[in-house]
Amino acid sequence: MKITVLKTLAFLACLIASLATFSQTTTKAKQTTLCNPVNLSYRFMLDTPSRREAADPTMIVYKGEYYLFASKSGGYFHSTDMVRWDLITTNDLPLEDYAPTAVVMNDTLYFMASAAAPVKIFKTADPKSGKWQIANSSFPIGMIDPDLFVDDDGRLFFYYGCSNINPIYAVELDNKTLNPIGSPVALFNSKKNIYGWERKGDYNEGSDNPWIEGAWMTKRNGKYYLQYAAPGTEHKSYNDGLYVSDKPLGPFTLASHNPISYRPEGFAASAGHSSTFQDKYGNYWHVSTMTISQKHMFERRLGFFPAFFDKDGVMFVYTGFGDFPYKLPTKKINGPEELFPGWMLLSHNKPVEVSSELANHPRANATDEEIRTYWSAKTGDKGEWISMDLQKNCTVNAIQINYAENNMQLFGRNPNIYYQYLLEYSDDNKTWKTLADKRQNTIDAPHDYIELTTPVKARYIRLTNHRMPDGTFALAGLRVFGKAGGKLPDSVEDFKMVRPDDRAIVQLNWKKSLAAVGYNIRYGTAKDKLYHTYQVLAADAVTIRSLNSLQKYYFTIDAFNESGVTKGKQVIELK
Repeated sequence: MKITVLKTLAFLACLIASLATFSQTTTKAKQTTLCNPVNLSYRFMLDTPSRREAADPTMIVYKGEYYLFASKSGGYFHSTDMVRWDLITTNDLPLEDYAPTAVVMNDTLYFMASAAAPVKIFKTADPKSGKWQIANSSFPIGMIDPDLFVDDDGRLFFYYGCSNINPIYAVELDNKTLNPIGSPVALFNSKKNIYGWERKGDYNEGSDNPWIEGAWMTKRNGKYYLQYAAPGTEHKSYNDGLYVSDKPLGPFTLASHNPISYRPEGFAASAGHSSTFQDKYGNYWHVSTMTISQKHMFERRLGFFPAFFDKDGVMFVYTGFGDFPYKLPTKKINGPEELFPGWMLLSHNKPVEVSSELANHPRANATDEEIRTYWSAKTGDKGEWISMDLQKNCTVNAIQINYAENNMQLFGRNPNIYYQYLLEYSDDNKTWKTLADKRQNTIDAPHDYIELTTPVKARYIRLTNHRMPDGTFALAGLRVFGKAGGKLPDSVEDFKMVRPDDRAIVQLNWKKSLAAVGYNIRYGTAKDKLYHTYQVLAADAVTIRSLNSLQKYYFTIDAFNESGVTKGKQVIELK
């Protein structure tokens, strides 16, 4: 009898502990933040080498829900909240063609993708079903990177082009036959000798002709904002420039703020070939292509960035802290500061211990804030692990687990592609508590983002592998966000700038701020329009090669660390 009672008590104790763990790790409030790259089930390509890809995104809001189309994704994504995405598959669309576009016209959703003539245009009134009909079987313009745009008056326009020689073109379409009215108009081409953002290379250091591509039209307050991508999808400098007109076919004039979407630094870099859309609350967003481009030139991911129009109609995309967590708004907002939860990066260059490592993929790569490098264990076996020392007790709010595809031989989609793991925390590296238990997970989440319902105090973070779909246990980044406590960095009181003979370039240097981890350089064409951001870690100098050589600029430098951000007090003119 005594033994039975003891066994019963032991069982109840285990049950209570299990229920407590279940409550903490699997029952959570609605996710309120996102972190780039977006955590989608990026498809493995059908050809070698084995790698994931999604790019050239088009986001459409249809009947209050979100539909995301991206190149070669084996379907398209659907969401009601921009957090949870399900994949809709179909045999009706040419999903192996690049750069799909979609538009809503007369309560019907239309779709087309890059192709040689004749091109097919498709339509549906029920995109959730995956059932589409052919709306035009012989559209006569073969092209790459199409964009369909419906004006306020119901007129339909078509923008296209992807070339290092030819310009961006546009033509009006008959909104019933979906065929061109008249001849296409050449709108603009590269001026790389003047516009630094159009120069090739990760940091716009190249001299070859750029690819001018990825047109996207947004209309606001009677103005037509024609966005385009340059200089090439494989570069960290991949960005979106902007021309403006008061007519849909132009003539177009270069906007004063350019490029509008630019992010050459950070864990995941680039912000080009995008689409701009409004969420359910009227906020503008820019969904962009982000580069990895290591296993293959087209190895890419997607990122969401908030977009704004200021009181003068100047359009800009905010990419500052663009791969830190940001809030998803539940109302109309007025500026990017309303989206920042204040969670700072705690994991940069922190020491890690691992169960094993491959010589060419060392452990330090898991915390170097570079998606193009990664740590790999020797195997993909259950029990391989990585443990990080934050070097002090910190408040941890969120963790992003970015898997790398090492030695994988996966192609296409299949239901066995998913990861399983146990994520734990400790304050003494001995006693561990559960942060997230995904040992039973069956959802493909290659950039898994865990927003904690209740923040925890932790010094150590440990991730233990329980299942890999293939290859070795490998991470491009184990990223931890929260607050470390302590003093904010000193402000950057003085910095110097040199603009050489090539006025598309500026060289900046400054004295390192006490306690700073990194710097966010903000600049623009007016003191009150510092919309460009250029973020660096552990640096006291940078060369920016993306200026308009015909414009003057104003610069300031913010310093940040694990406790927060100190705004720059000094704004200096660069003539």
